[in-house]
Amino acid sequence: MNNRYAVMDLGTNTFHLLIAEAGTLGFNEIVHEEEAVKLGEGGINKGSIVPAAFERGIKTMERFGGLIKNNNVQQVRAIATSALRSAANGGDFIRQVKEKTGIGIEIINGDQEAAFIYKGVKASGCLTKQRSIIVDIGGGSVEFIICDDSTVYWKQSFEIGAARLMDKFHRTDPIPPESITALNLYLQDQLQSLFEAVKKFPVHTLVGSSGSFESYTGLIETAKGHAFDLKTIKSYEFNMDELLALIEQVVLSTHQERIENPGIIPVRKDMIVTASILARFILEKLKISKVMMTTHSLKEGVLAAMMG
Repeated sequence: MNNRYAVMDLGTNTFHLLIAEAGTLGFNEIVHEEEAVKLGEGGINKGSIVPAAFERGIKTMERFGGLIKNNNVQQVRAIATSALRSAANGGDFIRQVKEKTGIGIEIINGDQEAAFIYKGVKASGCLTKQRSIIVDIGGGSVEFIICDDSTVYWKQSFEIGAARLMDKFHRTDPIPPESITALNLYLQDQLQSLFEAVKKFPVHTLVGSSGSFESYTGLIETAKGHAFDLKTIKSYEFNMDELLALIEQVVLSTHQERIENPGIIPVRKDMIVTASILARFILEKLKISKVMMTTHSLKEGVLAAMMG
């Protein structure tokens, strides 16, 4: 019997469960579930998890606990990031999950989060000897990692995730031009240490880790009439003109247009706007000439660490 591992990535928007066993080429996926818990909804910038989100989170963890039990898992890790890190009632949530499911949740800091993301992206095989910048846009935080396939040169986590930006800047829909300007100025101010790092370690390739970058991949490929399944690929290279045109389209879109677009999963229907403004800001500011997407992120990094 192969040793089975379960990893949960408890993000601000989505809770992920990955159950896998060691395979000849990394790991074989047994269960991959994601639930739009929206833990940050209604309270992310106020520093608390509102009761409805708290309840959704507990219910999801009970469901994940059942799947772990039914799949004969030997080792379990549940990793919590920005929303639980910054919520005053995060400790209550962790206690209730432990009581109801027996699952112990670890809260990691932004630096540990970036380290796991690097491990996960590296395991996808899309890093090379050339220096790249990995960007992981979450709901609560955004991680930037300057690296190649063997070295991390610089990494930092910023509490400027898409849910936080939406709460601050995207209050009417479609987002007005003055809000886009205000958001860009805010990013310019917040990301000074990133600009300094890129001066020191220049990069031309950006690797977008899962999230909105998966949505962009699906939207571009589906528009070309290609049958497309994210589960079957680990990485994808964008055509820059196509990507920038799509980002512009998303930023200008109405809520109704996003709801009717099957290429955008429900949990991203609103947050994809601020995530796209952030992505475009980074691409233009860092003068990026090549963009890749990888489906690997934090949970694959935690799995790689568990499998040694």
